[in-house]
Amino acid sequence: MGNLWNNYYEAVAVILFGIGFTALLLHRNMIKKIIGFNIMDTAVYLFLAAKGYIAGRVAPVPDGPDASRLVEDYINPVPSGLVLTGIVVSVSVTAVMLALTIRLYRRYHTLDIDRITMLVKREKFKE
Repeated sequence: MGNLWNNYYEAVAVILFGIGFTALLLHRNMIKKIIGFNIMDTAVYLFLAAKGYIAGRVAPVPDGPDASRLVEDYINPVPSGLVLTGIVVSVSVTAVMLALTIRLYRRYHTLDIDRITMLVKREKFKE
């Protein structure tokens, strides 16, 4: 139980990932699937940020010559860069998913993925 309190950010990230994954698998509505996907993204970013942070250390931002700082006084900037890049990619992917959802809704007048699949098969059968 002691490790859970020390790693509660990671535990919350795993719980959020599970919620998003469950929404992605169990819901038929495409908007709910997109929301589940975004919850999963957020969980991954939280996990990376939690793993990249080290208490007592500072960001390696140059603010002038400071000879009193050692390399061990800084956090690793790579997880922060990965999170920032991931957020940008996630926003772009979400925009594309929403655009495709709008197109599918205009064509089939439903957001139910099973109904859309049935209508697509019916269209192919008529051809």
